Order: sequence, then structure tokens, then C-alpha cells
Amino acid sequence: MAPDNTSTTRIALVTPTGPTRRTGNRISGGRWARILRASGYRVKALDRYEGERCDLLIALHARRSHESVRRFRQLRPDKPVVVVLTGTDLYHDIHVDENARESLRLADRLVLLQRKGFDELDPELHDKTRVIYQSAEPKPGRPGDRKRRFTVAAVGHMRSEKDPFRTATAVRSLPAASRIRVVHIGAAFEESFARRARQEMEKNPRYRWVGEWPHWKTRQFMARSHLVSITSRMEGSSNVLCEALASGVPVAASKISGLIGTLGDDYPGYYEFGDTAGLKRLLLRAENDLPFYESLAHHCAEVAPLVNPEREIAAWRQLVGET
Repeated sequence: MAPDNTSTTRIALVTPTGPTRRTGNRISGGRWARILRASGYRVKALDRYEGERCDLLIALHARRSHESVRRFRQLRPDKPVVVVLTGTDLYHDIHVDENARESLRLADRLVLLQRKGFDELDPELHDKTRVIYQSAEPKPGRPGDRKRRFTVAAVGHMRSEKDPFRTATAVRSLPAASRIRVVHIGAAFEESFARRARQEMEKNPRYRWVGEWPHWKTRQFMARSHLVSITSRMEGSSNVLCEALASGVPVAASKISGLIGTLGDDYPGYYEFGDTAGLKRLLLRAENDLPFYESLAHHCAEVAPLVNPEREIAAWRQLVGET
């Protein structure tokens, strides 16, 4: 479907519900809706598709949106379906869940949020797959004097796949002279996570958990940090990474496919997932070795054009135009 008049094209954008409206998926879905509306399309944002009249379905998450994809295909077999793949899809569900695999088969287009996602897909799916990097508006900031305090932002809701306490654990036994302080921003959806965070603060003066903040406040704090620590086990992409890049803040990142797909194979700021000692060494080196810190910043600046909003806007317009 390549519409002649975008104003008459109706798009159903399905983003499954989560425990809060401020998850990464919700942020992404909201941004895509704004992009498509600004491009002239009529967009209806939905938790699930239940038969609404539309010309195109864009569904986030192959497994969780499977019922929406299947229903749309049954009710509107002549209309196109786009499925956007999350980290849970790529690195778990499509390998073990038949519903997720069926969503891949039913889709006319698949969207990856970083290039390494191709490694997880069967080759026969590659031709209908596109990469659209997530974007973030620049939010420049000015970190404080690194000689007085070296601020590390750990941003993300507490979920096991985010390995949420790795950064806190890594800074427990730093040398007394270290100026590193970790501020953890994100909700605890389970009381066990909240309890652990409170216990960590009691015994670890370098760690502070502030809970969930509004998105604007989180971005503001990230832009004023010296480093952002991303410790995930799996990512389809990472809004936090995109936002750090857009703000010119270097990252310490677990060496996983979903982050390598944006940062590249040769980024010097990786540590092996789950390696507390490795992350500790990385943080200390970023604090104390200025040329190394500058190499992180330089590399991040080189890949930052990937998260330029104009690039994402153009990619979505092209995708809708070709379906």
C-alpha cells in the first residue's frame, strides 16, 4: 500500500500494556505516533487491535501483539502488517514461542531497532526486514566538576533482564579516593526490588535510588551526568542509550548484541554482562583516565547521528510508503 493521500490513510499502532505508561516501549510507541501524525497519517494508538477500521497495522512485540496481528490479518487480509521486534522477541520469544514465530510469518514487514537483530532472524525473513534506529531529541547538559564528584546515571525500571543492581554492586568497594556516585532512576514493580534498593542505600553510600521520575527530569539528569551505565541482559535497542548519545554523554555498556548493534563492535566502553569486577574497572578507568573517558565520548559522538530524529522520521515515512 503506497497511499496517494496520507491524510486518508488510517494506521492502528498497537503497543501492549505494561506495568507503567513510562516504559521504554511506551516511550517508543508515543514517539512513533507523533512521527506518523506529523507525516500526515491518521494514527490510532491502541493496547490491542479489536477490529477498528484502518489501512495498516503497526504492532510492537511479536509475542504480546500476536492476537492483534492474527485478528487484523483475518479481518483485513488485503491490508499490510508491520511488526516491530523487541529484545524479548529477538533474544527469547521467536526461538521458543509459536505465537511469536507466527507473527513473523504474518507480517509484511519486520522492523529491527538495531542492525545486529538480523543475526537472530531466519535468512528468509531478511528481505522483508528493515532497521529503524530509535531517536532522541538533543538535551545538552553540563556535568559538574569531575574532580569533586563523578556522577553515574543508572536509568531503567527494575526488572531482572536489566540486571538493575549491577552498577550499585560494582561501586561498593571502590577506593576511598574515588568520587563516583551512582544515581538509580526507575520504578520497582516488585516489593523485593524496592527492599533491596533500600538495603543497598543503607550499606552503600555511593548508591542512591530515587524511584521513577518524569521523563523530562530523567533526561535532564542524564545530560548532567558524567556517564550512563547500561547493564542489560537483553535489549532490542535502548531508549536510554539513544538519549545518552543525543545528550553527548558516554556510556558503560554490557557487551550484548542489542547494544553492539548501535555502538558498534569496537566500542571501548563494554564490559561482559554480569561481570561486576569488569564493570568496576571500567567505571574507575572512566573516572581517572581522562584520555580513555574522552575516547568513550568521541566514539559516542561518532555514532550519535544514528539517533538523529530526522533519520528516524525519514525511515518511518519510507517504510509506510513501501508497504
